Amino acid sequence: MRIVITGGAGFIGSHVADAAIRRGHEVLVLDDLTTGHRTNVPEEALFNHLDIRNGAAVRRALGRFQPDVVCHQAAQTSVSLSTKEPGRDADVNVLGSLEILEAAVACGVERVVFASTGGAIYGEVPDGVRASERTPERPLSPYACSKLAVERYLACYEHAAGLRYNILRYANVYGPRQDPHGEAGVVAIFAERLLKNVEIQINARATLGDEGCVRDYVYVEDVVRANLAAIEGRVPTPVMNVCSGFETTTRELADQLAALTGSRSRVTSAPQRDGDLERSVLDPSESLWLGEPTPLPKGLARTVDWFRERARHEPLDTSVVNCHA
Repeated sequence: MRIVITGGAGFIGSHVADAAIRRGHEVLVLDDLTTGHRTNVPEEALFNHLDIRNGAAVRRALGRFQPDVVCHQAAQTSVSLSTKEPGRDADVNVLGSLEILEAAVACGVERVVFASTGGAIYGEVPDGVRASERTPERPLSPYACSKLAVERYLACYEHAAGLRYNILRYANVYGPRQDPHGEAGVVAIFAERLLKNVEIQINARATLGDEGCVRDYVYVEDVVRANLAAIEGRVPTPVMNVCSGFETTTRELADQLAALTGSRSRVTSAPQRDGDLERSVLDPSESLWLGEPTPLPKGLARTVDWFRERARHEPLDTSVVNCHA
Protein backbone atom coordinates (compact mmCIF):
# COMPACT_ATOMS: atom_id res chain seq x y z
CA MET A 1 0.00 0.00 0.00
CA ARG A 2 0.94 3.65 -0.41
CA ILE A 3 0.50 5.54 2.85
CA VAL A 4 0.76 9.23 3.70
CA ILE A 5 1.55 9.87 7.38
CA THR A 6 0.97 13.44 8.53
CA GLY A 7 3.10 14.31 11.54
CA GLY A 8 5.36 11.42 10.58
CA ALA A 9 8.46 13.13 11.98
CA GLY A 10 6.86 13.24 15.42
CA PHE A 11 6.74 10.81 18.31
CA ILE A 12 3.86 8.53 17.31
CA GLY A 13 3.91 9.20 13.58
CA SER A 14 7.54 8.21 13.16
CA HIS A 15 6.95 4.89 14.92
CA VAL A 16 3.98 4.25 12.60
CA ALA A 17 6.19 5.08 9.60
CA ASP A 18 8.89 2.65 10.76
CA ALA A 19 6.38 -0.16 11.24
CA ALA A 20 4.61 0.48 7.92
CA ILE A 21 7.90 0.30 6.03
CA ARG A 22 8.83 -2.94 7.81
CA ARG A 23 5.55 -4.40 6.54
CA GLY A 24 6.48 -3.47 2.97
CA HIS A 25 4.31 -0.39 2.51
CA GLU A 26 5.47 2.76 0.70
CA VAL A 27 5.40 5.83 2.95
CA LEU A 28 5.31 9.58 2.41
CA VAL A 29 5.74 11.71 5.54
CA LEU A 30 4.25 15.21 5.72
CA ASP A 31 5.52 17.34 8.62
CA ASP A 32 6.29 21.00 9.26
CA LEU A 33 8.87 20.04 11.93
CA THR A 34 7.32 22.37 14.51
CA THR A 35 7.58 19.60 17.07
CA GLY A 36 8.83 16.69 14.93
CA HIS A 37 12.42 15.96 14.01
CA ARG A 38 13.75 15.15 10.56
CA THR A 39 16.01 12.49 12.07
CA ASN A 40 12.91 10.53 13.18
CA VAL A 41 11.82 9.95 9.58
CA PRO A 42 12.91 6.55 8.23
CA GLU A 43 15.45 6.71 5.43
CA GLU A 44 13.17 4.58 3.24
CA ALA A 45 10.30 7.08 3.49
CA LEU A 46 9.72 10.05 1.22
CA PHE A 47 9.48 13.37 3.07
CA ASN A 48 7.71 16.67 2.35
CA HIS A 49 8.32 19.61 4.67
CA LEU A 50 4.93 21.33 4.70
CA ASP A 51 2.20 22.73 6.93
CA ILE A 52 -1.08 20.80 6.71
CA ARG A 53 -2.94 24.13 6.67
CA ASN A 54 -1.45 24.81 3.23
CA GLY A 55 -4.14 23.11 1.19
CA ALA A 56 -2.47 23.61 -2.18
CA ALA A 57 0.77 22.04 -0.95
CA VAL A 58 -1.08 19.12 0.60
CA ARG A 59 -2.97 18.47 -2.65
CA ARG A 60 0.23 18.59 -4.68
CA ALA A 61 1.92 16.13 -2.32
CA LEU A 62 -0.98 13.68 -2.35
CA GLY A 63 -1.48 14.12 -6.08
CA ARG A 64 2.11 13.14 -6.82
CA PHE A 65 2.19 10.22 -4.39
CA GLN A 66 -1.34 8.86 -5.02
CA PRO A 67 -1.79 7.21 -1.60
CA ASP A 68 -4.30 4.51 -0.75
CA VAL A 69 -4.51 5.67 2.88
CA VAL A 70 -3.80 8.83 4.86
CA CYS A 71 -2.79 8.26 8.49
CA HIS A 72 -3.44 11.65 10.09
CA GLN A 73 -1.27 12.11 13.18
CA ALA A 74 -0.35 15.80 12.82
CA ALA A 75 -1.90 18.01 15.49
CA GLN A 76 -1.49 20.66 18.12
CA THR A 77 -1.45 18.30 21.11
CA SER A 78 -1.12 20.49 24.21
CA VAL A 79 -4.30 20.70 26.29
CA SER A 80 -3.00 23.63 28.33
CA LEU A 81 -1.95 25.56 25.22
CA SER A 82 -5.40 25.00 23.74
CA THR A 83 -6.97 26.70 26.76
CA LYS A 84 -4.68 29.70 26.28
CA GLU A 85 -4.91 29.87 22.48
CA PRO A 86 -8.10 28.13 21.35
CA GLY A 87 -7.95 29.82 17.96
CA ARG A 88 -4.49 28.44 17.25
CA ASP A 89 -5.64 25.00 18.37
CA ALA A 90 -8.65 25.07 16.03
CA ASP A 91 -6.56 26.45 13.18
CA VAL A 92 -4.23 23.46 13.23
CA ASN A 93 -6.52 20.70 14.42
CA VAL A 94 -9.75 21.60 12.64
CA LEU A 95 -8.85 23.71 9.61
CA GLY A 96 -5.64 21.76 8.99
CA SER A 97 -7.54 18.49 9.15
CA LEU A 98 -10.13 19.80 6.70
CA GLU A 99 -7.34 20.50 4.21
CA ILE A 100 -6.23 16.88 4.61
CA LEU A 101 -9.77 15.59 4.04
CA GLU A 102 -10.31 17.81 0.99
CA ALA A 103 -7.04 16.63 -0.53
CA ALA A 104 -7.87 13.01 0.28
CA VAL A 105 -11.18 13.23 -1.59
CA ALA A 106 -9.63 15.10 -4.53
CA CYS A 107 -6.87 12.50 -4.88
CA GLY A 108 -9.05 9.40 -4.54
CA VAL A 109 -7.76 8.24 -1.16
CA GLU A 110 -9.63 5.15 0.06
CA ARG A 111 -9.34 5.61 3.83
CA VAL A 112 -8.29 8.10 6.50
CA VAL A 113 -7.01 6.90 9.87
CA PHE A 114 -7.42 9.70 12.39
CA ALA A 115 -5.49 10.06 15.66
CA SER A 116 -8.09 11.34 18.11
CA THR A 117 -8.07 11.57 21.90
CA GLY A 118 -9.67 9.24 24.38
CA GLY A 119 -7.72 10.91 27.15
CA ALA A 120 -9.67 14.16 26.71
CA ILE A 121 -12.79 13.56 24.63
CA TYR A 122 -14.84 11.81 27.35
CA GLY A 123 -14.27 14.52 29.94
CA GLU A 124 -14.09 13.54 33.59
CA VAL A 125 -14.37 9.77 34.03
CA PRO A 126 -15.83 8.92 37.46
CA ASP A 127 -13.94 6.72 39.92
CA GLY A 128 -14.50 3.04 39.23
CA VAL A 129 -15.54 3.64 35.60
CA ARG A 130 -13.68 3.12 32.32
CA ALA A 131 -14.91 5.16 29.35
CA SER A 132 -15.92 3.00 26.37
CA GLU A 133 -16.57 4.00 22.77
CA ARG A 134 -20.26 4.23 23.73
CA THR A 135 -19.61 6.70 26.55
CA PRO A 136 -21.02 10.14 25.61
CA GLU A 137 -18.33 12.62 24.61
CA ARG A 138 -17.99 15.52 27.04
CA PRO A 139 -15.00 17.57 25.87
CA LEU A 140 -13.87 20.07 28.51
CA SER A 141 -10.94 21.66 26.67
CA PRO A 142 -10.57 23.33 23.27
CA TYR A 143 -8.18 20.52 22.32
CA ALA A 144 -10.84 17.87 22.97
CA CYS A 145 -13.42 19.98 21.12
CA SER A 146 -11.18 20.20 18.07
CA LYS A 147 -10.65 16.45 17.98
CA LEU A 148 -14.36 15.75 18.32
CA ALA A 149 -15.10 18.25 15.53
CA VAL A 150 -12.82 16.35 13.14
CA GLU A 151 -14.49 13.08 14.12
CA ARG A 152 -17.82 14.59 13.08
CA TYR A 153 -16.35 15.89 9.82
CA LEU A 154 -15.10 12.40 9.00
CA ALA A 155 -18.64 11.07 9.21
CA CYS A 156 -19.78 13.87 6.90
CA TYR A 157 -17.06 13.12 4.34
CA GLU A 158 -17.94 9.43 4.36
CA HIS A 159 -21.59 10.27 3.73
CA ALA A 160 -20.93 12.90 1.05
CA ALA A 161 -17.84 11.51 -0.70
CA GLY A 162 -17.54 7.85 0.32
CA LEU A 163 -14.29 8.46 2.19
CA ARG A 164 -13.88 5.58 4.63
CA TYR A 165 -12.31 6.25 8.01
CA ASN A 166 -11.15 4.85 11.33
CA ILE A 167 -10.90 6.94 14.48
CA LEU A 168 -8.37 5.85 17.09
CA ARG A 169 -8.95 7.45 20.48
CA TYR A 170 -5.61 7.40 22.26
CA ALA A 171 -5.16 7.31 26.01
CA ASN A 172 -1.91 8.88 27.31
CA VAL A 173 0.76 7.57 24.94
CA TYR A 174 4.37 7.19 26.11
CA GLY A 175 7.56 5.60 24.86
CA PRO A 176 10.87 6.22 23.08
CA ARG A 177 11.21 9.43 21.01
CA GLN A 178 8.64 11.37 23.02
CA ASP A 179 9.86 14.96 23.37
CA PRO A 180 10.55 15.89 27.02
CA HIS A 181 10.80 19.63 26.40
CA GLY A 182 8.07 22.26 26.78
CA GLU A 183 4.50 20.95 26.92
CA ALA A 184 5.01 17.23 26.69
CA GLY A 185 4.10 13.82 28.05
CA VAL A 186 4.78 13.39 31.75
CA VAL A 187 6.64 10.10 31.22
CA ALA A 188 9.14 11.78 28.91
CA ILE A 189 9.61 14.74 31.23
CA PHE A 190 10.06 12.61 34.32
CA ALA A 191 12.36 10.08 32.63
CA GLU A 192 14.79 12.70 31.38
CA ARG A 193 14.87 14.71 34.58
CA LEU A 194 15.09 11.73 36.92
CA LEU A 195 18.05 10.33 34.97
CA LYS A 196 19.82 13.65 35.52
CA ASN A 197 18.75 13.96 39.17
CA VAL A 198 16.79 17.13 38.47
CA GLU A 199 13.69 18.11 40.46
CA ILE A 200 10.30 16.92 39.21
CA GLN A 201 6.89 18.23 40.19
CA ILE A 202 3.50 16.58 40.56
CA ASN A 203 0.55 18.71 39.53
CA ALA A 204 -2.40 18.24 41.85
CA ARG A 205 -5.54 16.33 40.94
CA ALA A 206 -7.66 18.46 43.31
CA THR A 207 -5.61 19.52 46.34
CA LEU A 208 -1.99 20.58 46.52
CA GLY A 209 0.11 17.63 47.66
CA ASP A 210 -2.29 14.88 46.59
CA GLU A 211 -1.32 11.90 44.38
CA GLY A 212 -1.92 13.83 41.16
CA CYS A 213 -4.18 13.13 38.21
CA VAL A 214 -5.26 9.59 37.31
CA ARG A 215 -4.36 8.49 33.80
CA ASP A 216 -4.41 5.50 31.48
CA TYR A 217 -0.91 5.09 30.01
CA VAL A 218 -0.52 3.19 26.73
CA TYR A 219 2.81 2.20 25.21
CA VAL A 220 3.61 3.55 21.75
CA GLU A 221 4.08 0.07 20.23
CA ASP A 222 0.46 -0.75 21.12
CA VAL A 223 -0.63 2.46 19.39
CA VAL A 224 1.40 1.52 16.30
CA ARG A 225 -0.25 -1.91 16.24
CA ALA A 226 -3.69 -0.28 16.20
CA ASN A 227 -2.67 2.13 13.44
CA LEU A 228 -1.35 -0.63 11.20
CA ALA A 229 -4.55 -2.62 11.66
CA ALA A 230 -6.61 0.44 10.72
CA ILE A 231 -4.40 1.34 7.75
CA GLU A 232 -4.75 -2.20 6.42
CA GLY A 233 -8.54 -2.19 6.86
CA ARG A 234 -8.57 -4.73 9.70
CA VAL A 235 -10.34 -2.61 12.36
CA PRO A 236 -14.04 -3.53 12.17
CA THR A 237 -15.45 -0.46 13.95
CA PRO A 238 -15.21 3.21 12.96
CA VAL A 239 -14.16 4.31 16.48
CA MET A 240 -11.80 2.43 18.79
CA ASN A 241 -10.10 3.28 22.07
CA VAL A 242 -6.35 2.62 22.14
CA CYS A 243 -5.48 2.23 25.79
CA SER A 244 -4.39 -0.09 28.58
CA GLY A 245 -7.48 0.14 30.79
CA PHE A 246 -5.34 0.53 33.92
CA GLU A 247 -5.24 3.64 36.09
CA THR A 248 -2.08 5.22 37.47
CA THR A 249 -1.66 8.40 39.50
CA THR A 250 1.13 10.82 38.72
CA ARG A 251 2.74 9.97 42.07
CA GLU A 252 2.69 6.23 41.28
CA LEU A 253 4.22 6.95 37.89
CA ALA A 254 6.95 9.07 39.47
CA ASP A 255 7.73 6.34 41.99
CA GLN A 256 8.04 3.66 39.28
CA LEU A 257 10.30 5.84 37.16
CA ALA A 258 12.42 6.82 40.16
CA ALA A 259 12.99 3.15 40.94
CA LEU A 260 13.95 2.39 37.33
CA THR A 261 16.38 5.30 37.15
CA GLY A 262 17.80 5.11 40.67
CA SER A 263 17.29 8.85 40.81
CA ARG A 264 18.03 11.23 43.69
CA SER A 265 15.67 13.88 42.31
CA ARG A 266 13.57 15.95 44.69
CA VAL A 267 9.82 15.59 44.13
CA THR A 268 7.71 18.70 44.72
CA SER A 269 4.00 19.46 44.58
CA ALA A 270 2.37 21.97 42.25
CA PRO A 271 -1.22 23.25 41.82
CA GLN A 272 -3.72 21.95 39.29
CA ARG A 273 -3.08 22.96 35.67
CA ASP A 274 -5.65 24.69 33.51
CA GLY A 275 -7.45 22.19 31.28
CA ASP A 276 -6.29 19.07 33.14
CA LEU A 277 -8.87 16.39 33.85
CA GLU A 278 -8.75 14.79 37.29
CA ARG A 279 -9.32 11.25 36.03
CA SER A 280 -9.23 9.66 32.57
CA VAL A 281 -9.29 5.88 32.19
CA LEU A 282 -10.54 4.06 29.08
CA ASP A 283 -12.10 0.70 28.33
CA PRO A 284 -9.85 -1.45 26.06
CA SER A 285 -12.47 -4.13 25.30
CA GLU A 286 -12.87 -3.22 21.62
CA SER A 287 -9.12 -3.42 20.95
CA LEU A 288 -8.11 -6.53 22.90
CA TRP A 289 -8.28 -8.61 19.71
CA LEU A 290 -5.03 -6.85 18.75
CA GLY A 291 -3.31 -8.40 21.77
CA GLU A 292 -2.85 -7.56 25.43
CA PRO A 293 -1.57 -4.04 26.12
CA THR A 294 2.06 -3.71 27.16
CA PRO A 295 2.27 -3.73 30.98
CA LEU A 296 3.30 -0.34 32.36
CA PRO A 297 6.48 -1.60 34.11
CA LYS A 298 7.71 -3.20 30.88
CA GLY A 299 6.94 -0.12 28.77
CA LEU A 300 8.51 2.23 31.30
CA ALA A 301 11.68 0.12 31.43
CA ARG A 302 12.05 0.30 27.65
CA THR A 303 11.38 4.03 27.71
CA VAL A 304 13.94 4.69 30.45
CA ASP A 305 16.53 2.69 28.52
CA TRP A 306 15.97 4.94 25.50
CA PHE A 307 16.21 8.13 27.56
CA ARG A 308 19.30 6.82 29.34
CA GLU A 309 21.03 6.45 25.98
CA ARG A 310 19.79 9.88 24.87
CA ALA A 311 21.08 11.51 28.06
CA ARG A 312 24.63 10.57 27.15
CA HIS A 313 24.51 12.79 24.08
CA GLU A 314 22.38 15.81 25.03
CA PRO A 315 23.00 18.80 27.35
CA LEU A 316 20.98 19.10 30.55
CA ASP A 317 17.89 21.31 30.48
CA THR A 318 17.04 22.35 34.04
CA SER A 319 14.17 24.70 33.22
CA VAL A 320 10.91 24.12 35.07
CA VAL A 321 8.32 22.46 32.85
CA ASN A 322 4.69 21.54 33.15
CA CYS A 323 3.61 18.00 32.49
CA HIS A 324 0.84 17.07 30.10
CA ALA A 325 -0.27 14.12 32.19
